[in-house]
Amino acid sequence: MTGVDGPGDRYVVGVDYGTLSGRALVVRVGDGAELGTAVHEYRHGVIESSLPGTAAPLPPDWALQDPEDYRDVLRHAVPAAVAAAGIDPARVIGIATDFTACTVLPTLADGTPLCEVPELRDRPHAWVKLWKHHAGQPHADRINVLARERREPWLGRYGGKISAEWQFAKGLQLLDEDPEIYRRAERFVEAADWIVWQLCGVETRNICTAGYKGIRQDGRYPSREFLAALDPGFADFVAKLDGPLLPMGARAGGLTARAAAWTGLPEGIAVAAGNVDAHVTAASAQALAPGHLVAIMGTSTCHVVNGADLAEVPGMCGVVEGGLSPGAWGYEAGQSGVGDIFGWFVEHAAPAGVDSHERLSALAAEQPVGGHGLIALDWWNGNRSLLVNHDLSGLVVGLTLATRPADVYRALLEATAYGTRMIIEAFVEAGVPIRELVVAGGLAGNRLLMQIYSDVTNRPLSLIGSAQGPALGSAIHAAVAAGAYPDVYAASAAMGRVDRDVYRPDPERARAYDALYAEYRTLHDHFGRGGNDVMSRLRAIRNAAVDRSAEPATTPLEVVA
Repeated sequence: MTGVDGPGDRYVVGVDYGTLSGRALVVRVGDGAELGTAVHEYRHGVIESSLPGTAAPLPPDWALQDPEDYRDVLRHAVPAAVAAAGIDPARVIGIATDFTACTVLPTLADGTPLCEVPELRDRPHAWVKLWKHHAGQPHADRINVLARERREPWLGRYGGKISAEWQFAKGLQLLDEDPEIYRRAERFVEAADWIVWQLCGVETRNICTAGYKGIRQDGRYPSREFLAALDPGFADFVAKLDGPLLPMGARAGGLTARAAAWTGLPEGIAVAAGNVDAHVTAASAQALAPGHLVAIMGTSTCHVVNGADLAEVPGMCGVVEGGLSPGAWGYEAGQSGVGDIFGWFVEHAAPAGVDSHERLSALAAEQPVGGHGLIALDWWNGNRSLLVNHDLSGLVVGLTLATRPADVYRALLEATAYGTRMIIEAFVEAGVPIRELVVAGGLAGNRLLMQIYSDVTNRPLSLIGSAQGPALGSAIHAAVAAGAYPDVYAASAAMGRVDRDVYRPDPERARAYDALYAEYRTLHDHFGRGGNDVMSRLRAIRNAAVDRSAEPATTPLEVVA
């Protein structure tokens, strides 16, 4: 992508922080044209086995990151994107970022991550906890039990359960397992807000992550009394979370000289308030009107939709006033594993010769609906919605000696579509109408998967008209923060794009999937709603076995000559 400056053209930069890399995108303010992009892979990726430079293993279900990898995206991807665009960087008027969430880190009062304090570098709890860090499930369980006992009014706005992925479960785990790090953490901040702090030198919070991940409702966080009832040492947690709160599209500050040197952009340009990768995509997909649900499909899937009215939807991630855009109630749901599941199968289960998504998709596309005789539960990374339980695990029913790799692969594709249908039906049953389903993210390029989703949900699928939905959404917010548009709605209309009804359901396949979906729901409720808790028991057995294997031997092994 290259561009030539017009006499009055102005530009913005959107930076999308994903699970494994960060992407920068240069966008023309007048029409949303995407002129240049660049990707920078995180040097440390996802830290799951041991901390950098150490051999001590991390416990199960941990997922950490290094904040220096985030700064490196600014140093490398942003200048490369500007160079690829062929524009004069002096004409860039704003920059905005989006992030995976809840990705959160403990810092000093000046924003220094605790993992960058030399004497704390070998402490796992000093590092960034990535969104898919699920080791806090027992702490989420404690929060939910107490909230139900006390009838906390905010619980219903999160579908009746607080997730292990969110700020409070991660914070409570920190307090329980490393009280010193908890004490040293003067701030416990979303990466979405931390990177904005790095860019403009001003500490802020955005209402999106504060609401969806920080349990902030009606202007308040959970009470000090509630937190103290969880643990007296947890009573001060909100003080670590709280900060100046900004709406979506607001200007957080101006680009500092240090950040200007990193990025090659002009000092003082607008830096927009932080945002979540999925939520910012609604603007780029022109899906801010009530009832237009966006499924951002990548390693996981996040479903976001605006509603005109407030409703409590069982199993949802949350509903936040202004969470997607001003003046509307923004709803969020999600699936913790989607692309990650397909990737797991290709990498670890598919034999040579068919170990690619392209080959497996081609073989699976030849099958009639139900031809493989399988049903899968899409819980390889737990369940975010509707069950909000990350102790759940995957399941495939119907395997025989005739089962082939493409059969399992298609069953996994279908399982994630069933999970999305569960979410759509929960919205509709609770009084949140869904008028359109728009797909964004990397998985939108898989034609078989998209047709399966259309057939399973029995709905047309629209596709975002950009391969860089989150980065474009951030660029739209940057334009608003810079004053180029009066609000996100106007900027979305001018700069966003969507292709309507690209996939349409086939009536015969849709009817066949109705029968399979009924079987999915039966398994979903049996294993997810108390019929059989074997998945949680197996998780406990595994964790205990891993803990025992990590303990030093108390007696030497006998050596047999």
